[in-house]
Amino acid sequence: MDDETLHKTMLFDFFGDLLTEKQREYFDLYHNEDLSLSEIAESAGITRQGVYDIISRAEKSLAEMEQKTGVVQRWLGMQAGLRQAEAIAHELLRLSDGKKESANLAHNLILTLEGLNGI
Repeated sequence: MDDETLHKTMLFDFFGDLLTEKQREYFDLYHNEDLSLSEIAESAGITRQGVYDIISRAEKSLAEMEQKTGVVQRWLGMQAGLRQAEAIAHELLRLSDGKKESANLAHNLILTLEGLNGI
């Protein structure tokens, strides 16, 4: 999956419920299910251009929502920060030199960060 498609899919994950039912359905079929415009048009009984217009409006709406809120960008930054904190915790564990208390604290920090990454 290329970066642009991944970004659109993330926008859909965060804001998809704010789209109309048709926008949500066609966007999902096109980007997540990898159906072509022609396949969606045939199934929906509309023109290929009609499907394209609905998906384009959905993409524009999603991009506008992100531009106004910055939710996806902040989430990506938080994920990067958590990965960095986890790497530091692993380094602390490595440097604990067998000191049980330090090793336990580092291990607990790693478990906590891994749990946050899974959210």
